[in-house]
Amino acid sequence: MALKAVHVSDVPNLDQVPENAALALCSTRFSTGVNEHEEKSGYRFDKFVVMGHRGSGMNMLQSADPRMKSTKENSILSFNEAAKYPIDFIEFDVQGVIIEKRVTELTLAEFLSYGPQKENGKEGKRLFRKTKDGRIFEWKVEKDAPFCTLEEAFRNVDQSLGFNIELKFDDKIVYKEEELSHALEAILKVVLENAKGRPIMFSSFHPDAAQLVRKLQSIYPVFFLTNGGCELYADVRRNSLDEAITLCLASGLQGIVSEVRAIFRNPGAVARIKESKLSLITYGQLNNVAEVVYMQHLVGVEGVIVDRVEEITESVSDLSQAKLGEEKGRPQFSKDELSFLLKLIPDYFSLDDIYIIRS
Repeated sequence: MALKAVHVSDVPNLDQVPENAALALCSTRFSTGVNEHEEKSGYRFDKFVVMGHRGSGMNMLQSADPRMKSTKENSILSFNEAAKYPIDFIEFDVQGVIIEKRVTELTLAEFLSYGPQKENGKEGKRLFRKTKDGRIFEWKVEKDAPFCTLEEAFRNVDQSLGFNIELKFDDKIVYKEEELSHALEAILKVVLENAKGRPIMFSSFHPDAAQLVRKLQSIYPVFFLTNGGCELYADVRRNSLDEAITLCLASGLQGIVSEVRAIFRNPGAVARIKESKLSLITYGQLNNVAEVVYMQHLVGVEGVIVDRVEEITESVSDLSQAKLGEEKGRPQFSKDELSFLLKLIPDYFSLDDIYIIRS
């Protein structure tokens, strides 16, 4: 379940957004926007970054690990729990309302009617979740919380946290450009009016949405999300890291967010991404293993999206404190050795066991 922005009927033209809505773009922790130099030389994070997945971690109701059912994902509670640790961003899903009644396209009122309610004594509708293999689980967590809007997230989440806003669209729907534009303008209006210096980045699995949000604004970096070939789609732009590179270069996007397994299966793509002056961060269950995160740091990945926020931030604290280019204490590997090690990782760690190892 994702955060909602506002209904498109309530959205004025972006020309009506106040001129000073996003003037404050500085942070002592990391860059907040795209400047003229980065347009030419490529966007770069100031250090190796850790991002909390949907706040303090995604809910996996089928998991035997109680940590995956601790706090309701994509909630103010989860976002602020993540802020207790030295992370740089939280990643969460956002979509505007278009016209359908699918779970990703509920009206704002319908969306907020599910789960715990903000009004005392009011009960929300029960929530269920369907896994990829077709199993259905009631959405029960140890610390439940109401869903929120994007504006509420800006107002109530620790200001030090950056927002990685994933622009969520349904894979089964073919959207017209005007539909995408209306939804994105609604989201951008909320961002521009509420950012107030908070670091922001946009990301999306939808190639057209990623391109369009880049056309609609040039203040914040836009990253293309990809499975990198781990799953195949009708849109070939989604099916490989090389296709992702091509899309980013053609559209002026700043970077790629890849499924970590795609990097391990094709480690040579990291160099091609770097040569293209694109940033690279990863997501996926393997990112909850500290050794896997460390290997990515060695090969040039710039950040990771994780569920085990406490454990991973602790394991990379020394990396975040190191100066760029500092090699002290780092083992030295040749390119061939690194490539070999990366290819071993997916076979060594079973995804089914990720949430019970090292516990």
